[in-house]
Amino acid sequence: MFGYAGKILRVDLSTKEVKTETLDEKLAKKFIGGRGLGTKIFYDEVSPQVDALSEENKILFVTGPLTGTPTVTTARYMVVTKSPLSDTIASSNSGGYWAPELKFAGYDMIIVEGKADKPCYIMIEDDKVEIRDAAHLWGKVVSETTKILEKETPEKSRVLAIGPAGEKLSKIAAVMNDVSRAAGRSGVGAVMGSKNLKAISVRGTQKVKVADEDGLKEAHFEMLKRIRENGVTGEGLPAYGTAVLVNIINETGVFPTNNFQLSQFADAEEVSGETLAEKYLVKKDPCYRCPIACGRYTKVDDIEGGGPEYETIWAFSADCGVGDLPSIIKANYWCNELGLDTISAGATLAAAMELYQRGYIKEEDANGIPLEFGNSEAVVEWTKRMGNREGFGDKLAEGSYRLADSYGVPELSMSVKKLELPAYDPRGIQGQGLQYATSNRGGCHVRGYLISPEILGEPEKIDRLAIEGKATWSKIFQDLTALIDSTGLCLFTSFAMGADEYAKVINKVLGTDWTAEDILLAGERIWNLERLFNLEAGVDPSQDTLPKRLLEEGISEGPSKGHVTRLSEMLPEYYEIRGWTKEGIPTEEKKKELGI
Repeated sequence: MFGYAGKILRVDLSTKEVKTETLDEKLAKKFIGGRGLGTKIFYDEVSPQVDALSEENKILFVTGPLTGTPTVTTARYMVVTKSPLSDTIASSNSGGYWAPELKFAGYDMIIVEGKADKPCYIMIEDDKVEIRDAAHLWGKVVSETTKILEKETPEKSRVLAIGPAGEKLSKIAAVMNDVSRAAGRSGVGAVMGSKNLKAISVRGTQKVKVADEDGLKEAHFEMLKRIRENGVTGEGLPAYGTAVLVNIINETGVFPTNNFQLSQFADAEEVSGETLAEKYLVKKDPCYRCPIACGRYTKVDDIEGGGPEYETIWAFSADCGVGDLPSIIKANYWCNELGLDTISAGATLAAAMELYQRGYIKEEDANGIPLEFGNSEAVVEWTKRMGNREGFGDKLAEGSYRLADSYGVPELSMSVKKLELPAYDPRGIQGQGLQYATSNRGGCHVRGYLISPEILGEPEKIDRLAIEGKATWSKIFQDLTALIDSTGLCLFTSFAMGADEYAKVINKVLGTDWTAEDILLAGERIWNLERLFNLEAGVDPSQDTLPKRLLEEGISEGPSKGHVTRLSEMLPEYYEIRGWTKEGIPTEEKKKELGI
């Protein structure tokens, strides 16, 4: 096979059985790989009604056909399972170096099922696979786990692991790889923890075969040229990382502050990518074969490590009212070590701070560290307690929705389908609001990044406050993103590339002759399959909505003052463009058209 390794590794932790299966190439090409193929196999094997933390749930680690190939940004993989946070399909994306190593070992994906009777880890060295005892690793933070496994597994092994948050089944726990890379969203780390699976180490010595090596070289240099000439991927991200967005989003008046009570942050400059680069950046920290190198490696006091990203900086700064960048770097560090999703962790603290502000959370609950907006000590210390489920941190570890709901005010959770919203106020970015509401995994920005046209002007500038055309833009971006997530490429390439360019590089790897329309149809197929899973899981269209605050309370100040998200005006058109019923259900005709 070209692009695909051609093998699936299936590990049953209950029976300790390990077996290799041949990849169905026809099925793989229909769903591309990564997010698409993982979702298809998961949907076929696991009931959507399954308890996400039960032995019956499975967790898949899935590469794409371009993962590990000799072109740019081929580092990505997806973790596919049922989310314990939202009950939706979870497909969480990560980069680094672990996924290419899995391809080099000869596997397109790992399917983990069952539950080990005691902590374990999986060791992979090409065809050699072992389930090993992990008692000595349980309870350890991610960096320590990684160091130990690097010593007791084959040389140059790459390590994927969970931290204490995953072990303790926090619903906002991440899967970490290469110490600081995170498949962060949807609580996938808790699913690993529920199976007593601490880590997966992998070492591979093979190469990924491609159909047209000379053609791929040509496509590679075209991609590289586009990336380097684009203002976002060639200038902003390399210079300042994703945090280049802090000042841009704040000046637009859509930088959520104090749990979305405000939309501009007075101390934005103090926590910006520019300030991060000037005062705390040690070096760039790129993923495998990435010329963008948006990753940051930072140091403050005795803390150093990967990050923080834009979303992380926002979650612990503006959303919590904290303008102290050293504290944010420390909170990010502890999220990496404990294995927490930084967006959900920071947003949950922001919700807790509003609950404290309104008198729901009492002073005695805070145990000497008040959950007050602007308290820099709180974002560090409560992140640690959240990850360890220590004291009141046990409630925080459940995420903001369950926290707010426990006080009878779920509307104070700024989430969609129980997944915390990221760093863009949709009241001032109408298309992004529609995308949040309809995202198949809940409050997510990377299922259809309409910040690109609405704020950054890529591929063209559109009016962020208008609703006309936003349903069409949402569908196109969602379908294209589903495709990109399935290839093994980084989503950031989409600033510089369109569907035609993706089709070209995919064809050179796979030996196909797909058009832009073909690959967008595959993306649509994946999106609709995810929708069907969610519907069967009980996540009905009534959840295609936003927090009441964002629908009814206008932004109080700044360039976006007075605006609310006009979701009710956009949603019917979106359903129609999707070929769904007025109630938001894919029709039989649409399913037949897509072959699902």
